[in-house]
This record gives sequence, C-alpha cells and structure tokens, in this order.
Amino acid sequence: MTRASPFPPTVHVGTSSWSSPDWYGVFYPPELKPADFLSYYARHFDTVEIDATWHHPPSPALVDGWRQRTPEGFRFAAKVPQTITHKKYLLDCDREMTQFLRTMERLGDRLGPLVFQFPYVAKGKDEHEYRTGEDFLRRLRTFLPTLPREFRYAVEVRNPGWVTEDLLSLLRTYDIALTLISYYTMPPLDELMQKKDVVTTDFTLIRFLGHHKQMDALVARLIKEGRKEKEWDELVLDRTPDMQRWVPAINRLAARGIEIYVYFNNHYAGFAIGSIRLFEEVWRKSC
Repeated sequence: MTRASPFPPTVHVGTSSWSSPDWYGVFYPPELKPADFLSYYARHFDTVEIDATWHHPPSPALVDGWRQRTPEGFRFAAKVPQTITHKKYLLDCDREMTQFLRTMERLGDRLGPLVFQFPYVAKGKDEHEYRTGEDFLRRLRTFLPTLPREFRYAVEVRNPGWVTEDLLSLLRTYDIALTLISYYTMPPLDELMQKKDVVTTDFTLIRFLGHHKQMDALVARLIKEGRKEKEWDELVLDRTPDMQRWVPAINRLAARGIEIYVYFNNHYAGFAIGSIRLFEEVWRKSC
C-alpha cells in the first residue's frame, strides 16, 4: 500500500467494490481508464470484496484478469451467488456451487473468504423463523458438510436471533467464520461480544453496510436539492460514533491473533474510501 497503515499486519481493510465511476477525482485520477481501476486500487489497499459475484457468477476470463492486475499478497473476498443463498436457499445447488468454486479458485493465492450472505426474514413473514432461524440452521447443517475444505468461508445472517450457540458451534465444526456486520437489523459488535464469543475459526470478516434504502433516499434528495452532483463521491453521514464502538471491539479481536478482513461499501456513509479514512483516524486515536 502506498500510505502508512495504522493496522496490524493481520487486519486487512478495503471496499466492497473498486469500479465506482463516482470516485474519479476523489480517489481515481481523472485520466485513469476503468480497465486500470483495479491495478490502481491494489496499490492503495491489500484486499477488496467483490459484491458483483452475488448478482452474477463471474467468467473464468474475468477472474483471470483480476489475478493478473493485482500483486502478490492481495486478497479478494467474494460473495457466493444469490442463486445458492437466496433462490435455492442451499437446496439442490451442488452444480452451481461447484462451478463457482472452480471459477474462483483461478485466483490462486489471491483468493480470500467466500461469503454466504443469507436473507433477512421479517417477523410478519414468519414469526418463528424470524426469532429462531430454525429452518435456516437445518439447511445449513445439511449443506456445510458438502463444501470442499480447502476454501475459506464466512456466513452472514441479518436476524440477530439467529446468532445462537448452535450456529456458532456449527461454524466452529467446519472452520467457518461468522460475518460481523454494521447493519440496521443487527447489534453492534461490542454489544454482540458481551454475549457471545463470535470467533469461530482463525479469521473473521467484518462488513460495514449501513441502510441501503435510507442512504439511496438521502443521496437522491441531496442531488435533487443541488447539494451533490454525484452519488458516491463524499461522506454524507457522520459515522464517527459507530466507529468508536466498533474499533475497540475489532482491536480486541485482533489481539487474539486472528486474521480480520474489513470492508466498507458506499451505502455505509456515502463514500467507501472516505469511510476507510475515518476508520483509520478512529483506529489511531483508539488503539
């Protein structure tokens, strides 16, 4: 990375994408071609999360390009396709999972954790499942033994009642991380750590997500009022109080010697790169 990092070597910090054209002039030089975004990004950060793989599985040629444009030591985290986690919900998806793994393994030593993001279940849709995640846990118990052990996986849930000792024990059995998220439906990390040991393997993955609908509405209003020109080029929310809760908790996890991947998206505060800069500032002051 081209700038001094305040983080220990086991803490890797990046964004949830590198392809935002709104970052021209505030991160990417104005003359940079989109094809060179990733190479430029990789000179500043040592990891990135690929959100696009949730929408569409990538082609082998695309993955080969990612590897070629990043240096040794760089790591990609990637979301497992929604076909597996949402549409088929872990049932009859062996073919899709196998194909995805075969494609992603082309990254070789640049492949980091693969993230299973599961949907939030609303209370009005299924009150019992909303509280317990009983059906989810049953499906997960059947699915996890089928996964090849040579990959690293993380599981993300968005119902707080699903983070039970049964789930944590199951993840420990298969060396799978619990994804820790800053999200409006979930408790902050410091609160969660008071009740549970959230470490389930030798690494963890942390995602700063925010509230997509509220952020989209806020940005649209600011643009309509003439207070912004682009959507994702500056911070529009002050997340300092949230950071001040998360950073000491993350530092306590780092003190346990586990590897930590931290990712920010634009929806967290309006500008993922700006959120990283704030994260660094709070880390320096808190740690």
